Amino acid sequence: MRSMGSGLSALMLALVAVVTGPAAPAGADQQPGQQGRGGWTGTWATAPSEHYEVSGMSEVTVRMPVRTSVGGSRVRVRLSNAYATQPVTIGHATVGLRDGGSTVTKPYELRFGGKRQVTVPAGREAVSDPVRFSLPARADLMVSLYLSGRVTHISDHWWAQQTVYWTDYGAGDHAADADGAAFTWTTMSWPFLSGVDVTAPRAGAVVALGDSITDGSNSTADTNQRWPDLLSARLNVCQPGAGVLNAGITSNRITAGTKTNPSAPDRLERDVLSQPGVRSLILFEGINDLGGASAEQIISGMQTIARRAHRRGMRVIGATITPYKDFTWGGWTEEREDRRQQVNAFVRDSGGVFDDYADFDRAVRDPADPRRLGQAYDSGDHLHPNDVGMKAFADSIDLAALGLGRGCA
Repeated sequence: MRSMGSGLSALMLALVAVVTGPAAPAGADQQPGQQGRGGWTGTWATAPSEHYEVSGMSEVTVRMPVRTSVGGSRVRVRLSNAYATQPVTIGHATVGLRDGGSTVTKPYELRFGGKRQVTVPAGREAVSDPVRFSLPARADLMVSLYLSGRVTHISDHWWAQQTVYWTDYGAGDHAADADGAAFTWTTMSWPFLSGVDVTAPRAGAVVALGDSITDGSNSTADTNQRWPDLLSARLNVCQPGAGVLNAGITSNRITAGTKTNPSAPDRLERDVLSQPGVRSLILFEGINDLGGASAEQIISGMQTIARRAHRRGMRVIGATITPYKDFTWGGWTEEREDRRQQVNAFVRDSGGVFDDYADFDRAVRDPADPRRLGQAYDSGDHLHPNDVGMKAFADSIDLAALGLGRGCA
């Protein structure tokens, strides 16, 4: 968790061709519900949330495992250099199924506009050409990027809770290696990678827009036990063609933001509305706002998000804010609890703002004191749920409300 000051600010939860104008939405050629046969839908995504400077990095390869939600017959990846101040050159990129650790069964080469190399300007993104590759649902995909030349800035999603593998500086291009011998050190963030899309019949996706509880800040590394992961597992039983995309950012808020952690409304276009094949949005935000915003301001932000998503033809599911009394880092007060209750009352009876709601509060609260997180669901800090709590979230969602097809009715 990152502290942002006093009060509930301290509650800020530790919780394509290259475009030359404003960053083009990766799915701009495809509106919700248009994916159909042969169309694109997201199988995995993350929200860029940080950049940092590095020194002495050159000729290095990074290999990133990601868990797919829906399978398909063609694959493309989306790269983001959103917050870096310098361009980055990808000299070679591959995808392939993981074969344990940092090994890949068979790497498939990616191209960008027919070329092996692509330079992504600062603040821009790139989308690879499609590659024919039978990608299963609920599989571990390896994305390898060879960063040729000198790298000075890295744009990434910092709270991946996933082991990411790197070669030593100067080791050169190992993107096409099947074995993982060259990958000698690890980090826990996804650099430059923002999404993986597939083509599949009947596919559609739901995006989870949230903060650290959605991001998975208390998930055990490499277990894929975030609640969107577990929702994907549920959907895969009744609706195998459904994608689930995690747009959680630790410390995210509805009513305010920063350059690298924009507010939920400010990042809605990038992280939700432009996702290919998306049909539904689950909005699970607000806990970080309770210390600095009124209930009315939080509700107004929720209304804005829902209205914009509805204009794109999406269904919007609101989620109630979960309890956090006795949170280890403080910040809980009776006044803030009253705001939480006001917001939750709105979510449960929004007057049509939401198409449905998921009662995450009810799913994990302590029956003896509903202001507290139930002991069985508590990771230990009295705010972030453990794996049992994450499963309770996923199980509390009405799958039919997501509008992804009859299979989950």
